[in-house]
Amino acid sequence: MEFRAEMRYLRVSPQKARLVLDLIKGRRVEDARNTLMFTKKRVAAPVGKLLQSALDNANFLASEKGIDVDLDNLYVKRAVANDGPRMKRIRPAPQGRAYRYQRRIAHIELVLAERGKNGEVATVVGGETAAPAPAKARRRAPVVKKSAGKKKKAAAK
Repeated sequence: MEFRAEMRYLRVSPQKARLVLDLIKGRRVEDARNTLMFTKKRVAAPVGKLLQSALDNANFLASEKGIDVDLDNLYVKRAVANDGPRMKRIRPAPQGRAYRYQRRIAHIELVLAERGKNGEVATVVGGETAAPAPAKARRRAPVVKKSAGKKKKAAAK
């Protein structure tokens, strides 16, 4: 089961938000909270609130729908920062000119999932948990080499 939370129109560059999100991807929720607590980036505080919101969503759905969710086994499955709309601004420049710049906005999405007892990720299929299927080997098409034919030149008379 996946639990998600989304924060939209956050006034931070998506590139800067990705730096913090990369720190918590794949970590347990408690480890991610501790990491965000001691990260000195400005975006760490809103990401911490978003992580808490996703955890509250998991807790609410567990109590509301009667789903058995172990909050200690939750981990950050996906953390993505996408571009939002950009605000175009103008800054005064020398000799009466004007420089344009853009203030960037980010949409952040956070997805939590539950790990199995052995550490592998369990998926829910029709109410039953199933192990993830192994990836199939890719088959390559045979490579056909073309031979370069020699051109004969006609003798000049």
